Amino acid sequence: MTNKWTRRFLKLLTALLVIHFFVEATGHHDIYNTLKMTIFKGQLGPGIQEYNEMPNREIPAFHPDPWVEASHYGSQKLNAEELAYHEKNESVSFVVIHRDSLLHEQYWDGFHEKLKSNSFSMAKSIVSLLVGIAIDQGKLESVDRPVYFYLPQYRDGLGEKLTIKHLLTMSSGIDFDEHYLNPFAFPARANYGDNLELLLTNYKVTEEPGINYEYKSGNTQILAMLVSGTMKRPLAHLAGEYVWGKIGAEHFALWSLDHEDGMEKAFCCINATARDFARIGKLYKDHGQWNGEQIVDSAYIAASIRPSGTVNKDGSVNETYGYQWWLGDHSGLDFFFMRGIKGQYVLVVPDKDLIVVRMGRKRDNGTYEKAHPDDVYNYLNMGLRMMAE
Repeated sequence: MTNKWTRRFLKLLTALLVIHFFVEATGHHDIYNTLKMTIFKGQLGPGIQEYNEMPNREIPAFHPDPWVEASHYGSQKLNAEELAYHEKNESVSFVVIHRDSLLHEQYWDGFHEKLKSNSFSMAKSIVSLLVGIAIDQGKLESVDRPVYFYLPQYRDGLGEKLTIKHLLTMSSGIDFDEHYLNPFAFPARANYGDNLELLLTNYKVTEEPGINYEYKSGNTQILAMLVSGTMKRPLAHLAGEYVWGKIGAEHFALWSLDHEDGMEKAFCCINATARDFARIGKLYKDHGQWNGEQIVDSAYIAASIRPSGTVNKDGSVNETYGYQWWLGDHSGLDFFFMRGIKGQYVLVVPDKDLIVVRMGRKRDNGTYEKAHPDDVYNYLNMGLRMMAE
C-alpha cells in the first residue's frame, strides 16, 4: 500500500513539475496569479474589489463638488420586479441622475456611496477621453496620425498603416486573443501578469487596419502607452489633473497597475464610486464641458459617440461602437454608454437628460435579440420610469 501511494505521489509531483517547467518556459508564469485570484476563490473571472490585492495608483480628487439632490430625491423606488432583477444579478449600486441632479440611488451587499468598485472595461472610455485631451494639449497630433510615429515598434509591415483612430475604433488588425475564460489569452495575462509593456510585444498587426471591428483590450493598452508616453506622466496622474480634478469628483479613485509603480491596466481597472463614474457620463452629455470649462474638444466628443463605420464579422456596418464608447437606441431614443464585463454601465440618454449607473457582479446577457445585453435596456427602463413619475 505504501509503495502504491508513493508511486501516485511521485506521478503527481512529476506532473506538477512538468506543468511548472512548461509555464515558465513559455512565459506564462502569470497563470499562478490568475488561479490565485479566480479559481482558488471559487470564481471563473475577476472580482469587483480585487483592487484591494493589487498595486494601484491614486487618481486624486482635487475639488469635490457633490451632486445636487433632486427636489424629489428618494421618492422614487425600485418596484418589486426591478428589485428582484437587481438582486438576481448581484447589483451593488444603482444611481439615477436626471437634469444633473441625483434622483435615486440604492446600494446592496454592504456597498454605499463612498465605496469603490472596479470599472472593468468602462475604463476604456476614460482612456479615450485622455486621448482627446492629449490631442488638445498638442502631445498627439490627431487621431489619423500613424502609431509608429510615437511607438517605432509598429513601423513594420501592416503596422505602418496603423493609426490612433484604428485603436480607438477597435479596428487595429492586431492579433490580440480576446478570450475571457482562457487563462492564457490576453485579458487574463494582462490583468494578472506583471509586465504589460513586455506582453504587448507578443502581438503584431496581421490584418489590414481600419476595416474590421474586433473588440480587443490590447488596443486600449496601446492607447494608454501613447498618452502616458507623450505627456510624460502616469495615466492616473493625468486622469486626476485633467478629469477627476475638473469634474468635481467627490472621492479619489484607484487605477490598478501591472506591478508596484508600474503601468496602469488601461483596458480595465479604474476603481471608483458610482456617483463619480456618473460624472463621465455628464461630461460627454454636455459635449466635453463642465461648469463652463471645455475639458476636451467637443468635436472629439461628437466623434467618440458616433458609429465608426467599421465592418462587423458578418459583413454588416458597425453601428454600436465609436471611440471606445458603446452606442444604441431604445424606444426611439439614442443613447451611448460605458460598459464593463460584469454589467458595469454608465448609460446616457441625452434627449432625456438622463444618466443611469449600475455596478455589480453579474451581467444579464439575455437573448441578445437587440444590439446589447438585455440588462442594458432593463436598467434604462428603470431610469426612464423614475424620471417620468
